Amino acid sequence: MEAILDFLRQTGFYLLGSDPKVLIMIAIACVLLYLAIKKGFEPLLLLPIAFGMLLTNLPGAEMYHADFFAGGHVDWAQIAAGNAGLIDILYLGVKLGVYPCLIFIGVGAMTDFAPLIANPKSLLLGAAAQLGIFVTFIGMRYMGFTEAEAASVGIIGGADGPTAIYVATRLAPELLGPIAVAAYSYMALVPVIQPPIMRALTTKKEREIEMKQLRSVKKIEKIVFPIVVTVFVALLVPSAGALVGSLMLGNLMRECGVVERLSKTVQNELMNIVTVMLGISVGATATAENFLNLKTLAILAMGIVAFGFGTAGGVLLAKFMNLFVKEKINPLIGSAGVSAVPMAARVSNVEGQKAKPGNFLLMHAMGPNVAGVIGSAIAAGVFMALFGAK
Repeated sequence: MEAILDFLRQTGFYLLGSDPKVLIMIAIACVLLYLAIKKGFEPLLLLPIAFGMLLTNLPGAEMYHADFFAGGHVDWAQIAAGNAGLIDILYLGVKLGVYPCLIFIGVGAMTDFAPLIANPKSLLLGAAAQLGIFVTFIGMRYMGFTEAEAASVGIIGGADGPTAIYVATRLAPELLGPIAVAAYSYMALVPVIQPPIMRALTTKKEREIEMKQLRSVKKIEKIVFPIVVTVFVALLVPSAGALVGSLMLGNLMRECGVVERLSKTVQNELMNIVTVMLGISVGATATAENFLNLKTLAILAMGIVAFGFGTAGGVLLAKFMNLFVKEKINPLIGSAGVSAVPMAARVSNVEGQKAKPGNFLLMHAMGPNVAGVIGSAIAAGVFMALFGAK
């Protein structure tokens, strides 16, 4: 009978009584699973994130130990002693910054930089759309967050999940779960969040602007571009070198034409494997202690602000540029600078066709879109250089 009682005391059902908050977290995880499966909200990452959240909040499972990574350090002694759970091992890829960089290699291999090369002005639109990052940073500081925490939350405005995760692991690992959930949830809501802002800031005449077809980009330009960008960004913001370098390596694999097998591998097999590991690991950080607090509510609220200002920044700069350029820019493409590739570019195209059927803006919007990826990585590098551990 004593053995039976000992067994019952070790079950998760018995342990639920010690911390009822885990029931709330399990419910939240189930809601996120519903959104991923039924509603299709970024399912490739939201589903593993939600399941990781479910696993880490099951009492007694001991798959993730937050104290092994407390204070920004890794307790290698506990891991070497065999006390680590499955997710502790997987989380090392997040903690050491491996997964986001590997995902960037895949993103680079799947991205065509030709629209940006053909229209360098779109780089400015991508930069302007990073306004949301800095507005959110200032807002979070006024709300009492530390500089490192505010910077981590601000990166949500770049609409770039891997970058947000990369920065959070270095500056505010305790906020990683809420930041990841907010980043990917709002990325899925880009088609809902952006259009009202785009229509409010533009006139129908502006939305009807047709843009000339982009010039054809030579292969040598496509090969030289990632090399030049890597060197320039790494020299300008060394802390952004890992992210931008990974992005450009993937793009070089795509464009050089001599490593087609590697290019296909990073676009498919590697990308899929890393996505699963990253999602589960990040979701596991969303414990009741880290998630159920006022900071999480502030992060979720400011995430919408970040997206809103990012969208507005790109649109307003395009309107301002139209005061000086001969060939007018459709301001709708400025919203694509938030870097949710290629979703934001598709939203710009859809809004353009609503205003004027047959007005195809997709390729024009891809310029600011890919510029936004580079811009958010540079912004992340600036924050890590300013507020990272010295």
